[in-house]
Order: sequence, then structure tokens, then C-alpha cells
Amino acid sequence: MKTYAQTLDYLFRALPMFSKLGESAYKKDLHNTLALCEFLGNPQQKFKTIHVAGTNGKGSTSHMLAAIFQSAGYKTGLYTSPHLKDFRERIKINGQVCSEEFVVDFTHGIEPLIQKISPSFFEITVAMAFDYFAKQQVDIAIIEVGLGGRLDSTNIIDPELSVITNIGYDHMNLLGHRLEEIAFEKAGIIKKDKPVVIGETLVETKPVFLAKAASCYAPIHFAKDHFQVIDFETKAGHLLVTVAKLLNQEHQKYELDLPGYYQSKNLLTVLTAVEQLVLQGWKLDQSIVFHALKQVKKLTGLHGRWEVIADHPLTVLDVGHNEDGIKEIVKQIELTGKQSIHIVIGMVKDKEIDKALQLLPQHATYYFTKAAIPRALDQSLLQQQAASFGLIGNAYPSVSAAFNAAKNHASKDDLILVCGSVFIVAELL
Repeated sequence: MKTYAQTLDYLFRALPMFSKLGESAYKKDLHNTLALCEFLGNPQQKFKTIHVAGTNGKGSTSHMLAAIFQSAGYKTGLYTSPHLKDFRERIKINGQVCSEEFVVDFTHGIEPLIQKISPSFFEITVAMAFDYFAKQQVDIAIIEVGLGGRLDSTNIIDPELSVITNIGYDHMNLLGHRLEEIAFEKAGIIKKDKPVVIGETLVETKPVFLAKAASCYAPIHFAKDHFQVIDFETKAGHLLVTVAKLLNQEHQKYELDLPGYYQSKNLLTVLTAVEQLVLQGWKLDQSIVFHALKQVKKLTGLHGRWEVIADHPLTVLDVGHNEDGIKEIVKQIELTGKQSIHIVIGMVKDKEIDKALQLLPQHATYYFTKAAIPRALDQSLLQQQAASFGLIGNAYPSVSAAFNAAKNHASKDDLILVCGSVFIVAELL
């Protein structure tokens, strides 16, 4: 029997892993996931689910929903990806990661099938999560899509509710180069007769969602038709958002322990989702929602969303990495009012790097680096690419070297931001 460390080494080495290899590890069908789950007795049919997709915000939205269900007393599963520090972050119940023993036993039990069908790393982790949630008899599980939706390994569930946070340009080599094409892939999680909530509405994507919902007889709800942000402010590391309910113009102030102002968009998505879930009979009182949103990080262990790890200098980690994610980060930088900015950044090769770089502030000092994965763009190449957009700085061979250089150059009133890739933040954590 392998130890936990040996089991992880086997999973990381033996299975194609998208986060390391990119497109070559992506399986464009559901056959392997279906085969794995059939071998396990179809665990995905033994508990209720909520399915969450989107270009940005799906992780935060998933964690918020999990915190709310958990605070309401439901035994709540949460499946997300990728992990930042510990593989088991992907599979949680009530904020607690699954045990090392479970990972070892599951892998040992399914190893013969692995040898037979050669699944991807992600396909195995999805099956592992479903098996764990079924065995632990969760009341509900929040399932975050890995990539896209229609062909994503998670898309074998029949959820109580589907949620699509937003549509932007990311993974275009796999999902399409037009917003309508990307929306079509995300809309693949909409299921027959099951309601769907759309977080952000775009002229290009709304018809795609309406058509898919109509074909599935799925009630569709756009968050902007239900709630509107009236005002927001940050205070003591929390985000205070005043929201109007459009049905009756009632105003409520919500406090989130996620300080990024962009979380106000995710909040509207979550509130619309909760509204639909209450109609289904879930006991999610307003007081529970207030309580849960104040402590999402504490309840679920969410990291890397405008996460402040030091105050002098202000030091922030953010996993934002695509065009829309960087747009939100730049707005957040402006809200800090900091004049002297140090940005530690690394990116992966298969992203729309130029679109992200052209958004970043030219007056910042940059520390270019790369994560220790094959997909990572060489730091010197990133430095050269960034220079064409007026972004100037030195290149460093490791994340720790780049971060230490930023700390050495920053004064106590400056801002240090670490961003550009989930894997950059993961290495720092």
C-alpha cells in the first residue's frame, strides 16, 4: 500500500495534468468520467448538487454558496480546482479537506481502471470527489466546473441549480475565439427543467443562454434583473456592499470577508441563486446569508482573492490571470490609492498574454518570474513581451526570488501585488 505522499506522486506523474501540460491533458468528452463513476456505483446520483461555471468568479461564488449552506446546518460538499497548497483542498465537507487515508484508499481501489482507460488527472479527482461526497452522505455539494462546461468532467451531474458567473476570453484554444462560442460551452451545464442563474449579462451571450435554457425548459434568471449594487466600501479588510432588491427596492448591506470590490458582482450572483434555492425549499434565511458572507474564508478556506498577507507594505495575492481578471485587479489597485507599486508576475504560455499585459500600469515596477510547471512562460520571455507594453522590471528564476526582491525594494507605504497565474500564488503560499 502506498503512503499519501507516494499516492500523490503517482497521481501527478502517471496522469495527464492540465495545469502542468495544458491542452494535451484535456479530454474532450465524458466517457472516462462516466466509466470511472460507473465503476464506483455512480456516486454522483446519490447526493444533491449545485453546478457553477464561468470564466471568472466561479471559485468565489462556489465558496460563498458553500459557506451559506454550511451556516444553515447542511452537510455541504465543495469541489473546486486547482488547489493552492494541498491537493485535498479540492474536496471538502463543511470546510474540512478529505482525509489522506481516503485519497490513498480511493486511488488504490481504482488503479486497475486507471491502467485500463488512462484517464486524466482531473477526471480522477472528479470521480474521487463524487465518491467521497456519496460515502459521507452530504446534503448538498457545490461543484465548480474545471474548464468550459459542456465537455467538462463535472458535467455528469443533474444539479438542483446551475450557475454561470460570467463569460470572458480564456482558454480560447479550447472553447472558441468568440464570446458566443465560449458561452455555448459554458451553457452546456444547463439541464432539463432545472433553473439556471446567469451572473453577468452581455449582449453577445444572452441569446445563447436564452436558447439553451428554452431547449431544456430550464427557468433562467439573470442576476441584473433581481439585484443591483447601490454602493460599496472597504473597511478593516472587509467589503461592505449595499444591494437593492429590484422587486421591492428594499436595500440590504452585506459584509464580506473577501475585500476585492469585484466580489460585489459575485454577490449578486449568489443572492439570485439563494433566492431560487429558497423557492425550492432550502432553508437559507437572510440572517444565515449575512452570517456566512462575513466569514467565507474561515468557513471554507478560500485563498488568493485579493488576499492581504501583510500591511506594511500592503502585500496582496490574487489569482486573476486572464483579461477580465486583470481588469478587475487594475481597478482594485486604483482603489488602494498607492502611488508606488511593485508587481510580481508570472504567466502560462497558453493564455492571451498580450491582452493581459496591455492592461497593467506602466508606472509600476515589475518582477517577472515563472512557476515550476512545464506550462509556465519563461521569465525572460515574459520580460521581453511586457517591455513592448512599457512594463519594465527584472526577471527572476523563481517565485520566491522575485517576491524577496520586491520586498527588498518596497517601502512600508507601497503596494506589493502577486498575480498573473494561480500557480504563482500557489508557490508563494
